[in-house]
Amino acid sequence: MNKIKFEDLGVSEYQKTWDYQETLMQKVISQKVAKKSNSEIETDNYLLFVEHPHVYTLGKSGDEHNLLLNYIQLQAAHASFIKSNRGGDITYHGPGQIVGYPILDLENFDVGLRKYIELIEEAIIQSIAEYGLKGDRDETATGVWLDVGKPSARKICAIGVKSSRFVTMHGFALNVNTDLSYFQHINPCGFTDKGVTSLENELGEKQDFGKVKDIVLEKLLGVFDAEIEK
Repeated sequence: MNKIKFEDLGVSEYQKTWDYQETLMQKVISQKVAKKSNSEIETDNYLLFVEHPHVYTLGKSGDEHNLLLNYIQLQAAHASFIKSNRGGDITYHGPGQIVGYPILDLENFDVGLRKYIELIEEAIIQSIAEYGLKGDRDETATGVWLDVGKPSARKICAIGVKSSRFVTMHGFALNVNTDLSYFQHINPCGFTDKGVTSLENELGEKQDFGKVKDIVLEKLLGVFDAEIEK
């Protein structure tokens, strides 16, 4: 069974957390390079949970026109805008949202990038099922959705990742008690015809944020057949 070093960073700025991810990723890549000459070296795996202050992030293939605010309006919304090196288009991060950043050596788990994304989706599908919600995949987009294929289709979890030498960074964002009005200022993930939702929105009341984090962590460890390194 693989070991994962888990950290809950609490509330942290996007750029600061991105820099931390980069540090961990480079550490794992260095371990992989060293392992070529010494097979006894093991590569580490990390999982970070965090809440970000209001921020819009644009993926490397995204379109800036999907941000519907100018600089002054961003300031008025107490939000920032950052161009990221992850995949995907534009998304929003903010309070009440569980953001998960796995920095994993996929070779440890014997999976490729596509399967890795599917495993994250599966963990989120299992997590929201604990609340009676049926999550699905959309063949046209990553993430976890409700009512796929219907006019009421809406995303509850966004996914955008980067990998180098089969080491991952960036990850997923699950809307729990998220202020969904912030999504009105973007075309989420580049879509103009699909909505977004949260556990709070679907269930009609705020959810125990800590409990949801515990469930998501449990499901992630389950799909990756891993345990937390003590």
